[in-house]
Amino acid sequence: MLSDTAAINGTMPSPRAASPSGATPPHAIVIGSGFGGLAAAIRLRVRGYRVTVLEKLDAPGGRAYVHHQDGFTFDAGPTIITAPFLFEELWALCGRRMADDIDLRLMQPFYRVRFDDGSWFDYRGDAASMREEVARFNPADVAGYDSFMREAEFCYKLGFEDMADKAFDTLGDLISAVPSMVRMRAWRSLHAMVASHFSDPKLRIVMSFHPLLIGGDPFAVTSAYSLIAPLERRYGVHSAMGGTGALVRGLVSLLEGAGGELRCNSEVQRIDIDRGRATGVTLRNGQRLAADLVVSNADSAWTYRHLVEPEHRRHWTDRKIDSGRYSMGLYVWYFGTRKRYEDVPHHMMVLGPRYKELLQDIFRHKKLTDDFSLYLHRPTATDPSLAPPGCDTFYALVPVPHLDSGTDWLAHAETYRQAVQRRLEATVLPGLGTEIVSSKVTTPLDFQDRLLSFKGAGFGLEPLLLQSAWFRPHNRSEDVQGLYLVGASTHPGAGLPGVLSSAKALMSVLPSTTNLATVQA
Repeated sequence: MLSDTAAINGTMPSPRAASPSGATPPHAIVIGSGFGGLAAAIRLRVRGYRVTVLEKLDAPGGRAYVHHQDGFTFDAGPTIITAPFLFEELWALCGRRMADDIDLRLMQPFYRVRFDDGSWFDYRGDAASMREEVARFNPADVAGYDSFMREAEFCYKLGFEDMADKAFDTLGDLISAVPSMVRMRAWRSLHAMVASHFSDPKLRIVMSFHPLLIGGDPFAVTSAYSLIAPLERRYGVHSAMGGTGALVRGLVSLLEGAGGELRCNSEVQRIDIDRGRATGVTLRNGQRLAADLVVSNADSAWTYRHLVEPEHRRHWTDRKIDSGRYSMGLYVWYFGTRKRYEDVPHHMMVLGPRYKELLQDIFRHKKLTDDFSLYLHRPTATDPSLAPPGCDTFYALVPVPHLDSGTDWLAHAETYRQAVQRRLEATVLPGLGTEIVSSKVTTPLDFQDRLLSFKGAGFGLEPLLLQSAWFRPHNRSEDVQGLYLVGASTHPGAGLPGVLSSAKALMSVLPSTTNLATVQA
């Protein structure tokens, strides 16, 4: 097996270099060019596989697709970059320096959380600033902040450092993790854990909202996700100059520079299976591509429900897939303004009057309500090049129920946009209606039809305790030999650290190029 060190030392194999046995290296097909798929493809190439990435859309990125409209650049997907070392690893594996290609800027504050009464909390990375912010709301909770971070650091060590990049492939892997889950008291919800340290209701919100960034309800997800707070403190929250799309372009450059292939406008219709083993894929246009293994970066539920025929699925049956609990949907309004709103930071949470009740409506009742909270992204606060001179680029992301709500988004998309506009005008963007010069919306229906997301969910399965780790779709398929999964809806989950770690976890269950023939036999 080719070592990662060999790649760093400049011995990256050519695309068709012969293996020690003289045979052509095995071929790996990766379905989807999101961050998880591109990271997996690069690591596969480093291992010595020939790699072809197939992307349904006309450009790479998946959920990190980039829209260009009226001179504005709109990042469609992830905008919060944490754990940059996971990206740096990929550059190093290809013998390159990320800093030579990507300009990352540290955000200060990480986020501004604005409450419905107009007060706000600036969430930062250094402990002293955080203690000062906590004290503004409730001096008695400063000690609670310190005790929360101590417990969160414990969860970070056990949940991220020890588990994130390790595949939960067997029941033994689950059993070995049980002591850590017990030590973290992972059966508690994150909000319950936070509430044990803070008395102020606003501070409880500030310290528990993070799972919403990866598709989870803070009142339901495991307290293990408190690990996000120390992860951000250690490595910061960053933005890439040129937008998140700059990272996508950088990864594509790594892949193609190493001899991998990216094919856009290539939608996979079916994963071909012979005697229980994946043998390649059939595209929507009827073309068949043979492969020695297939890695799906597509939504895991969509992969099994639509790409693997039922007779090949004993574990991930239609019934099991349909009975899962899925993350919320996302309504996203991209807009450009003819003026700049200089007092609006890069990342802002604009909260509505309700918190727990709103989340219950979204996650449990599947009810679209008149009140809402939203995440407002203003990348031109950091990079003015993403808009014409003197203008601002924004998107407003609103958590909404997924498609089980029955909402007719074709009929409601514009009226909902108007409601979002009114909310922003009344809070942080006065006079917005007269300043808009570009506008575009996406709804859960777009997530279903364009991104092939089951139920139009934004993040796949909800990250509940019994839908995490071993209980989540495995990185090595439980049903089909030679089929592997990466991305938000497999282990360890959504968010950039999660999907990049899924590619690392893949490596622990992947056959070496020299042993693949033996494995197949």
